[in-house]
Amino acid sequence: MDLPGPFPVGQYARKLQEEMKKRARVQLMGEVTGVGRSRVQAFFELRDSEGAVPCSIWLNDLEKAGLPDGALRDGAELVIGGGPDYYPGGGQASPSFSFRATQVRLAGEGDLMARLEALRKQLRSEGLFELQKQLRRPLLPKTIGVVTAETGAARRDLVAGLERRSWEGTLVWAFAPVQDRRAAPAITTAIQDLAARPEVEAIVVTRGGGSLADLWAFCDETLCRTVAMLRVPVVSAVGHERDTTLIDDVAAVACSTPTHAAEAAVRLDCGAARDGLQRNAGRLQRAGEGAIGVRARHLGALARGPERALQRERGALNQKIREIRAASERGLGERLGFQRRIATVVLVRARQRGLEGTLAAAAEERQRGAAIERSATRSLQRRREALRKVTLTLRAHDPERTLERGYALAETTAGEPVTSAAAAVAAAEVRLRFADGRVKAKIEGEG
Repeated sequence: MDLPGPFPVGQYARKLQEEMKKRARVQLMGEVTGVGRSRVQAFFELRDSEGAVPCSIWLNDLEKAGLPDGALRDGAELVIGGGPDYYPGGGQASPSFSFRATQVRLAGEGDLMARLEALRKQLRSEGLFELQKQLRRPLLPKTIGVVTAETGAARRDLVAGLERRSWEGTLVWAFAPVQDRRAAPAITTAIQDLAARPEVEAIVVTRGGGSLADLWAFCDETLCRTVAMLRVPVVSAVGHERDTTLIDDVAAVACSTPTHAAEAAVRLDCGAARDGLQRNAGRLQRAGEGAIGVRARHLGALARGPERALQRERGALNQKIREIRAASERGLGERLGFQRRIATVVLVRARQRGLEGTLAAAAEERQRGAAIERSATRSLQRRREALRKVTLTLRAHDPERTLERGYALAETTAGEPVTSAAAAVAAAEVRLRFADGRVKAKIEGEG
């Protein structure tokens, strides 16, 4: 190995001590943890979220600082001045490194505010202040998670505020320390645990007021980044109106008091809403009853309306029937008059035609009559001649003519002619018809 040495370790340790003391003297600020004391010095660690440095101070320098009793304690915010130092140790003592403080004072508001503003600018530049404010907050959550100290006025005030709003949901408590070096990690874990529960719809982080040093846990960078990235809206109620912490900037809502936080978490005043519902229900009931009365009267009027409408329609119908009847009668009269006029004309024309036809027929009939008369005269003459001839013939054959010549005609009593002697014998009694009368005769048999 191409290195200088070897050197005795004690020589190197003293050289290291000298080099450390040559380093620039500076001021450090942080939270005190692990405070201890020996007979000649006090030792502790100074921490923040990014690291820690072991520190020590001689007791006489500590007394010169004039700190109040108990100021050097775990959780205190200090500003120390000094530089790095190395204790070489020895055969019976272990070596150690520390930041040797020669000056010490409690961190003032100015120191903490400077750190707070620097961190605030950094988180704002990353857009972490807007993420929570974009989340939808429920009007009336059923389950609210609460991160606070197990004992303290903030818890009581929050519960009292929720009771005044007549909220009857579920509170899920996540108790954590709210003031010391363990507070920020514990609060971060509690918030993460609540956000992991699906029924939690909002988270309230609250504690009472105090100095900025007392509230410094709520300015922790890790805590604020965790809050900004949550899916659940966070309501911050840390300190009082004059207190400002970084968690207020990243939370969905920043409240001045736990009571205000209760109103922000449960935006609906359940008692007032119930009273409003009851008033509205009463108004609706009264309006409904009034509307029912109005509708009943309207329905009653409508119920009578059909009868009146029917009467009007019946009257109108009767009037139309009368008008139709009158119009029909007028129409029929006009039609009958027209038909009569037409019939008269037709009849006159028919009569004229008939008369003309009759005259023509009469003339024709006269001609026919004359012809018939002439024909009848000729036929009559012919038939008279024929009748005369027949008469002559009949008279030639007429029994009466025979009787007139002296003959007699035998007849039965019934008037039937007797044509033989046998028939005369059989009849036994006959009548003899002469030209001038009849006489009875009895037949006595053959002679």
